[in-house]
Amino acid sequence: MRVETHLPLGKVDPGIRAAEVALDLPSVGAQAALVEQLGFDGLVLTETKEDPFIVMAVGADHTERIRLTTAVAIAFPRSPTVTAMTAWTLARLSRGRFTLGLGTQVKGHIERRYGMRWSAPGPWIREYVDAVRAVWRTWQERVPLDFTGEHYRLSLMNPLFDPGPIEHPDIPVHLAAVRAGMARVAGQVADGVRPHPICTRAYLDEVLRPAVDEGARSRGRDPGSVEVVASPLIVTAPDAAALEAKVSDVRARISFYASTRTYRPVFAHHGWDEVTEELSALSRAQRWDAMEALITEEMVEAIAVVGTYDEIAERVWRRYAGVCSGVEFSLPVRGPEDHERLAEAVAAVRRGFAEVSGQRR
Repeated sequence: MRVETHLPLGKVDPGIRAAEVALDLPSVGAQAALVEQLGFDGLVLTETKEDPFIVMAVGADHTERIRLTTAVAIAFPRSPTVTAMTAWTLARLSRGRFTLGLGTQVKGHIERRYGMRWSAPGPWIREYVDAVRAVWRTWQERVPLDFTGEHYRLSLMNPLFDPGPIEHPDIPVHLAAVRAGMARVAGQVADGVRPHPICTRAYLDEVLRPAVDEGARSRGRDPGSVEVVASPLIVTAPDAAALEAKVSDVRARISFYASTRTYRPVFAHHGWDEVTEELSALSRAQRWDAMEALITEEMVEAIAVVGTYDEIAERVWRRYAGVCSGVEFSLPVRGPEDHERLAEAVAAVRRGFAEVSGQRR
């Protein structure tokens, strides 16, 4: 299993995900090197405020061992050929340590932020990944480019634009997923699925993993070859008193997700449909303070991983061991004094996964 972390590593508030914090770009190389030094297996970055491909290129140039993943880059605004070229370049630069993590985004963003026409995301992303792989196959196997689908028709690859074979051409592709339909697509065409942080252990066990397996079998693939990498909401603090204040932060986060239609299947799976309807109404009325009060202790415990610094590593691996092959895990880092604690937590999560894996053999 792998233990990965998001940039920036030095975030102070564990109630805030790294994606919400603009990176200090000049320090990215040093941050990536520190991630490797602390024993993490990988570094990931979500496409929000920075181009994740550029940041991963900097990370590749400052590390030797860790895997570098876009988790996730938004696929549809980019041509499959453009994405194929970027990933090919990063695979060369990192000497085979790059993973292409892709997401679809929602209709509003595709139409109003990217200025594109919306289409059903499952069939679209399945075709997209197949098209990217077709371009890679042309470059690596020296075969003509010949891909035809509903969205893309690719048939031209002049020598000037053909980078040719590389040493590490088998670039893993991961897809973000919340709903079973997208998990099935991941099982069909991807090497991994990255569930949204809102996905509970029960939802992973009972909905997403079976959908991944179903998708893999439908294309004659081994379901076990498709990994699942968790990205939990982590709530942690030095002691119980400080932890209580952080729980309020995660209640607000969960209330936002619960009010959004995209994430409703997770809440419906737990029988929380009425709460999501109330939260949607409060969201439309912009009554943000009232929303948090509807998030129960049961919901917090099911969705977030909550514990003090001394408890959190064990709670992470106990939550995801047996269903996930990797986990994105981070603790707040205020300075060098926290590095040893973080390194110990990484090692503890890895030991816990290994212990469960050994028991299952």
